[in-house]
Amino acid sequence: MPAAPVKRPPAADRVYTHVKQAVLDRRYEGGTLLTEGELAEAVGVSRTPVREALLKLEVEGLLKLYPKKGALVLAVSAQEIRDVVETRLLVEEFAVRRAVPAPAVLVARLEELLAEQRRHAEAGDLAAFAVSDRCFHAEIVKHAGNHILSRLYDQLRDRQLRMGVAMMQALPDRITRNQDEHAEILERIKEGDAEGAAACVRGHLGRVEDLVRGETR
Repeated sequence: MPAAPVKRPPAADRVYTHVKQAVLDRRYEGGTLLTEGELAEAVGVSRTPVREALLKLEVEGLLKLYPKKGALVLAVSAQEIRDVVETRLLVEEFAVRRAVPAPAVLVARLEELLAEQRRHAEAGDLAAFAVSDRCFHAEIVKHAGNHILSRLYDQLRDRQLRMGVAMMQALPDRITRNQDEHAEILERIKEGDAEGAAACVRGHLGRVEDLVRGETR
């Protein structure tokens, strides 16, 4: 019996995925003007699903549509980075305190994600590194046991990924620093030191805030 044909996602979904991933990976950088014709050709669809996808991405704050011209990829602003960092500090400091003492499954998953980050760093894959970086923090939030907080944190996902790639492209030394700081957070968690882990999280995210202000440490 022949295998059933693989059903492709709807055309608008394919355009949405193509554009969103390229924006998050910074293959389409802030300030890039995307045209319907170019996107239709790149994905192999008509212009109608392109318009539908671009409208959805505008609602998500990644693009700004200009009639008869195209869609402008919005740059990550310093204010947006500050807002995200402040929100993350509120959520993550609380979450890491609640996650300690940590169950073995959390420690094992964090160790796995840290190893993933090292592999992606060695391969020079910044987009994959950013995903593992974000998952490391999200795993701690998930184990805080507050589902509303987890859903709130998930809303930051796209901004975190895009900012992470942008930061590492601008400051390559942050790749190694991120791994070291994650290892320190993990060590405090394994020791059952809730306040020490919270201090490490605060320092880790505080460095991002310093970089936005043009400071380094």
